Amino acid sequence: MKAIEIKDLAETEIAEKLKESRTELFNLRFQLATGQLDNPHRINTVKKDIARLHTELRAREIAVAQSKA
Repeated sequence: MKAIEIKDLAETEIAEKLKESRTELFNLRFQLATGQLDNPHRINTVKKDIARLHTELRAREIAVAQSKA
């Protein structure tokens, strides 16, 4: 998921995507531990997606705080 796509989402949608990504990461780690993972690079991709989602949420929090000040 690209950062531009994330900026277009509402906060509730970002929270939902974050939940889905965390679940996917858990499942990928489980598959890695059991030797069933086909694409190990997918773990890094999901981690980066989670970081992008957190970054956008934090940027929005900062923007709200600055607008109040």
